[in-house]
Amino acid sequence: MLQIGRFNTLTLTRFTDHGAYVDGREVGEILVPKAYVRPEWRPGDTQRLFVYLDQSERLVATSESPLAQVGDFACLEVAWVNEHGAFLSWGVMKDLFVPFREQRRTMEVGEQHVVYVYIDESTGRLAATAKVDRYLRPAPSRDYHRGRTVQLLAWQRSPLGMKVIVDNAYAGLIYAGEAYDRLPRRGEVLEGTVVQLRPDGRLDISLQRIGKGRFRDFADTLLEALHEADGFLPFTDHSDPEVIAERFEVSKKTFKRAVGTLYKRQLITLSDDGIRLARR
Repeated sequence: MLQIGRFNTLTLTRFTDHGAYVDGREVGEILVPKAYVRPEWRPGDTQRLFVYLDQSERLVATSESPLAQVGDFACLEVAWVNEHGAFLSWGVMKDLFVPFREQRRTMEVGEQHVVYVYIDESTGRLAATAKVDRYLRPAPSRDYHRGRTVQLLAWQRSPLGMKVIVDNAYAGLIYAGEAYDRLPRRGEVLEGTVVQLRPDGRLDISLQRIGKGRFRDFADTLLEALHEADGFLPFTDHSDPEVIAERFEVSKKTFKRAVGTLYKRQLITLSDDGIRLARR
């Protein structure tokens, strides 16, 4: 079945002065406007194309790559506004509409907002909403165990830290203490690690590796850094956490645990001015 607002693999049927046509299955032929037809295309070829309604509410296909599809969360910029709502730039010719009723606050040109892309059932048109909460699902316990690496979209600040959307589906939270340097900015896409799945299906997320493996991994990184620095690094228990984060991209707690690991393995010595490789 053809999926509007998503990529579809479609077969080219013919070419005209207006562009190319593809077999739209149950809806008949769909135009690919001439501006988006590539010179190497031939009848019978299959192409991965994005299908949507253009400004004339006509079904078209394009070789453009949108920043989001139906069912996706994304951070998009407001291109223009009118008396009906806001329009977001999202990588295709027709901007994405956000009705006023779907805005958390009035959107202004140039702002970036995290939204969810959907099809308006009353009109059949693509639209977006900034009220993303209702589209976030409880994470399944069979899949989201402690230590799992996940993809994150930073969504909204909270008194506890930063709310994130996990794997384009689930609600999560990065507590301020779980960010080694700073909390991510709204709209930032990054990787994180599951700390725990809460009873309500929401996920607690860390930006650092979880468990003993995290410290062992950074201990190896620290040892390599010592070799590259001719055996000495000017860092101690009194070093500023921000300086450690800037140099190594880990929290001071992680740094100290890694130092402890190397010290117990007798690979380093500690002094008032820093860390040295142990002589062998």
